[in-house]
Amino acid sequence: MRILTLIRQVLDAEESVRVRDGAVELEGSKLVMDTMDEYGVEEALRLRESGAAAEVVVVAVGPARAEESIRTALAMGADRGVHVVTDVALDAIALSAVVAQIARDEGAELIFCGGQQADWDSQALGAATAERLQWPQATWTSQLEMKGSTLVGKHEVDEGSETFELQLPAVVTTQQGLNEPRYPTLPNIMKSKKKEIRKEILETFGAVPRIKVTGQEIQVKERMRKILDGKDAAAAAAQLVKMLREEAGVIA
Repeated sequence: MRILTLIRQVLDAEESVRVRDGAVELEGSKLVMDTMDEYGVEEALRLRESGAAAEVVVVAVGPARAEESIRTALAMGADRGVHVVTDVALDAIALSAVVAQIARDEGAELIFCGGQQADWDSQALGAATAERLQWPQATWTSQLEMKGSTLVGKHEVDEGSETFELQLPAVVTTQQGLNEPRYPTLPNIMKSKKKEIRKEILETFGAVPRIKVTGQEIQVKERMRKILDGKDAAAAAAQLVKMLREEAGVIA
């Protein structure tokens, strides 16, 4: 079985977001693999190590710098990568067309992607990819196990959690709690430099974005810069409620 795991390169969570000329300024900022995608890479590696899968292929669609995140996944243990190089910003629907076509070309039977993309704040990618392929999908998974060609697991729902079974091929979206992603070791980092990353161009897939971002801005709220005296907990709590109601306007 071949597993495809999609990764995206995003701003590090500790980086400050800067906007210039209506767009997020990435120059000089630290970019990393999206955290939710890391769980997908780790789960794919664990399935391969258990004998349930033969190969883990990492896919990234984005500018040249996205190769850094592919190399990170390869250093974690993925077998090879596919990089669709483009500076065009694709929405979830357009990107799903690329992922679905690569899955067909690679003969993949299982696709992992993050439950929610950090840069889009969207949960549509997994569902859109599953719809294109006419595969079943499991979202927000917190536990997975392969039993033959059946995937058994647990995922989160509004009321709590559900256990499920589904037949491959399938699309699975991942989240925190599914596993603990490993750190690349120095030997694996060195090995990753020799692993294959196949380059493709976006035009090959005919994917056209449906949404065009025309501007971005950051919501900035001025800090109140007040410190409450914590000696009297009850008085401090009352003062905090008063400030939230009268000054911050967050309590009616």
